[in-house]
Amino acid sequence: MSDNHTAETVSITLDNRIRLMAAALAATNFPETSQQRRRYHAHAYARATTKYMSDNGYKNHPAIQTLQTLLNQNAPLEALFTLIMLCRFPTFEIEHPPRWMPAGFNEQLRDFYETCKIGEYWKNNATPWENAESQAKKVFKAVHFRTFLRPFLEEVTEDFLFMPNICYPADDEIGIRVGNQLIAIVPPPQAWGDSPPWGFDEDSMLNHSYRAALTQYGRLLMTAYLRANAEKVAEATKKELAVTDQFKARHPEWEDQFISLFTAAAVAMYLEDHVSSAEARSYLLMEKKARGMTFLPGTVSVLRRYLQERGNKYETLADFLSVFPAQLRVAKKIVTI
Repeated sequence: MSDNHTAETVSITLDNRIRLMAAALAATNFPETSQQRRRYHAHAYARATTKYMSDNGYKNHPAIQTLQTLLNQNAPLEALFTLIMLCRFPTFEIEHPPRWMPAGFNEQLRDFYETCKIGEYWKNNATPWENAESQAKKVFKAVHFRTFLRPFLEEVTEDFLFMPNICYPADDEIGIRVGNQLIAIVPPPQAWGDSPPWGFDEDSMLNHSYRAALTQYGRLLMTAYLRANAEKVAEATKKELAVTDQFKARHPEWEDQFISLFTAAAVAMYLEDHVSSAEARSYLLMEKKARGMTFLPGTVSVLRRYLQERGNKYETLADFLSVFPAQLRVAKKIVTI
């Protein structure tokens, strides 16, 4: 195994393909529709990019019309960003296009890249990207994600990449898997009201980046782990998880419920182990308030117990899955914030 797979690194990237898809979103109705879902204040660069696209008539470009159609069909942002990462830059050749990709969309994207002179636009607006990159490098100077996740997943050989995204989506992070890379595409932390977003390295906001990255890496890794242990998962799914109806409505499938529980609990545990118990408590309270996750402290307690019993009672998390629902039911009643 290479050193890269054992090193505790999160590599900071500014990938032009991701920047291009983010700029293309700025030319669609995405900025408006995302505001309708939840009010937020986008980074000045994101708002300037929307204006640039509008002022120069690029919103009518065929690539943008195709992208708008995909958004209207509820194409997941993860799929769109994964697609552009499969393209070679700057030719946008794609070896194995996904079946859902509209014919010639990659060629339209190449033409959009050239027509809207986005390379020149990036050069003229380099400072905010450079700032975001240097801020992210400070944030991830010393993290322990791989060591932390390994006991749950047996082995973690993927490379962790973090893309600070000052364009769109400006209010939520995305996680994608491209080959052996797990890429978290993360906007800066939101400030209150109409204030501009904070910098990634704002002292009181470091946990924004930790939470976003660990949630996405954990989700991608756990999805693959459950798939690889399908038989044990099938056995575990016979018992319902003790979660609210509101949570079930957001996550109808057992696997999706478990992944969401695991990632939220993993963030709380990581904060407690590597940041501070005050930050972990603050996060648990926020999840309770924002997402109604009253059962999250119980989930943390159950996963802590797994770590204690790992290697004795249970060899792997897959072995533990069958007792997880019963243990969560008990812990939910006795463990509170």
